[in-house]
Amino acid sequence: MVSRHTIITQVRLNFIPRLFAFLVYSVIFLAGSAAAQNGGMYIYPAKGQDQNKQNEDRYDCHSWAVSQTGFDPSKSQTNPPAGSSGNQQYRPSERHVLKGGARGAALGAVGGAITGDAGKGAAAGAAMGGLAGGFRRRDDRKQQASQQQADAQSAQQNQQIAYNRAMAACLEGRGYTVK
Repeated sequence: MVSRHTIITQVRLNFIPRLFAFLVYSVIFLAGSAAAQNGGMYIYPAKGQDQNKQNEDRYDCHSWAVSQTGFDPSKSQTNPPAGSSGNQQYRPSERHVLKGGARGAALGAVGGAITGDAGKGAAAGAAMGGLAGGFRRRDDRKQQASQQQADAQSAQQNQQIAYNRAMAACLEGRGYTVK
């Protein structure tokens, strides 16, 4: 039978990679937020355009940039972009619970044979192995969901960059300086 100390040690060891992944995703998220806040364009009317003309040109260029890129920063971007993997369901590549149960049963049978009751050892090992396999499956699901979210954020940032380039090209073509 697995000792309590061994289980606590395994939980602590599994915690470290999760904490590291959380910190990495946090840094990526904060960097993306800072880039989005500082990603604004500075537009200067180089040909002395009045405020009404500037507003009209900005609206026209916004409409054109949206039609060119398919991205509208004035609308909420809660849905994943078209073609992303955000709508795929989790499909485990292995049967974690069954494999964990089988491994646990084998180890439990060996441990039980040493103590004189291989059947009890196998049963206890199968239960613990199945539980561990369930945790492994849950961790895989969480990791896949995190990766899909990171992919969606990256795609949205790429769309924002393309929109900004299109907007700048349009405004420069109408006589503005854009930085």
